[in-house]
Amino acid sequence: MKTIISKALNLSYSYSDYRKINIDLLPLGKASGNTQLHDLAQFSALNETRMHRLDKTIVISENTIQKLSTLKNNYIWLVIAEGWCGDAAQIAPIINKMDLVANTIEMKIVFRDENPDLMNLFLTNGTKAIPKLIVLDKKTLNVEANWGPRPKGALELIANYKEKHGEIDANAKTELQLWYLHDKGISTQNELTELMVSIESELTFKM
Repeated sequence: MKTIISKALNLSYSYSDYRKINIDLLPLGKASGNTQLHDLAQFSALNETRMHRLDKTIVISENTIQKLSTLKNNYIWLVIAEGWCGDAAQIAPIINKMDLVANTIEMKIVFRDENPDLMNLFLTNGTKAIPKLIVLDKKTLNVEANWGPRPKGALELIANYKEKHGEIDANAKTELQLWYLHDKGISTQNELTELMVSIESELTFKM
């Protein structure tokens, strides 16, 4: 596993570089990843607008800042994403803002299709769902936890919709984006913060 993780880290990007790569593909009518479809290019363009807005508007809560400041160990947040992914567009800006306020966390992003071996280690119900955040001990590269592809509230929304309608259609995707809009990144902040506090507690117990 560590060989795969090390390889992925060598292919990783900063948040700003990840944004630039996706932005540079837009005038070419392309999206990141192995599959090139008109719809995916359109999704990427829409996601660029979303991420630009979220970069300006997402606020990290004082509670999140306080809890992240208590972390004593150093971590890498390795995020698997693609530019066409609507969930990644909603979540990556939040993770980036959390990274910026936490001295002990470094965010790295990799593209899913460039890292199939890594993705296969972190499937969700057998699928390559993204975004996926892998928490690594920075010194050892041990995997301490993983999170994703959505906050619990968003997962429940999609699960309930599929149970009621039998499929995930355009209306479901619209409802999901509205959920993210109203949530304002709070659920993602809370879940990731509690995850990190739990990891710290376990590591302290092992020492």
